[in-house]
Amino acid sequence: MATISSVTTMASADQVKALLSSLAEGEEAQFYSVAMQIAAHEARLGHGKLSEELRALIDKLKTNSRLPSRAPIPLARPRGEIAELLRVSYPGVRLSDMVLASSIRRKLDRVIREHRAVRVIRGRGLAPRRKLLLVGKPGTGKTLTASALAGELGLPLFVVMLDTLITKFMGETAAKLRQIFEALAHTRGVYLFDEFDSIGSARGLSNDVGEIRRIVNSFLQMVEQDDSDSLVIAATNNVSILDRALFRRFDDVIEYELPNTAQIVEVLKAKLAKFRTEKVQWSKVAATAQGLSFADLARACEDAIKDAIIDERPLVTHAELMAAVRDRKTADRQPAK
Repeated sequence: MATISSVTTMASADQVKALLSSLAEGEEAQFYSVAMQIAAHEARLGHGKLSEELRALIDKLKTNSRLPSRAPIPLARPRGEIAELLRVSYPGVRLSDMVLASSIRRKLDRVIREHRAVRVIRGRGLAPRRKLLLVGKPGTGKTLTASALAGELGLPLFVVMLDTLITKFMGETAAKLRQIFEALAHTRGVYLFDEFDSIGSARGLSNDVGEIRRIVNSFLQMVEQDDSDSLVIAATNNVSILDRALFRRFDDVIEYELPNTAQIVEVLKAKLAKFRTEKVQWSKVAATAQGLSFADLARACEDAIKDAIIDERPLVTHAELMAAVRDRKTADRQPAK
């Protein structure tokens, strides 16, 4: 394993100073942010083993942390007017925490590999995949994917606040969009435009359809001109209302589906792994759960576990899990108000 001195040599002087400063001041969130940036830096240099060892040490520190507990102060926290447009976090999620179709996992693994080798790729006059459009029904893992990519790369996740971004005033939305693209050029991170179809469905804010066209055109121009090292991720449940020209601006369009039988069983077992189960007939539960999303399955498991905890029982039975799944299906069929 590399010594601390060799890591110090590889990491930038600013990162080392920030790491020691946060440790001295007891700023736990900042300490972990800088440490993850150093791990990501080593990964980008091709030092994969060292990067994984650093990540393992960081996870161990989080478990046994003795740093004074203070309110999180993210290293890349937006300030000023841009703070109203971006919400930042430092996810600890990994792709291994997700149940994904093999085709999706391959695409995401490729994105991660290319970003970890971004300097080598840029040195050859090429660019990594960094503009992704995620489409699929709610609860299928699109938003969680953005968190997992940020976690894998040790980057902050910036969620674009579309309710603040889109306004009824002519030209204001385009100006705010430009602020976001300036931010992603200045601060490397994963930038998520969740519910991206809101840009297309914003006509209710104004009778001027031409203004909606200007918003889409502004995004098209900015995303095409952007040449930063940040990841731009757009996620939508309503792909049909997007302007077709948008698709050509993304490096990958990844489609998410509801889980199949094998994936349902995998999710249920993973969510209940830390809890005892008794005589659960997984195939029958999976058959009943057909049509539920990954998020719905997670909630069903949580409901079953909470019932067991409240009743002071150390296990979840087949009947209880089936009841939780049926309740979730009933809730899922309720008409929108």
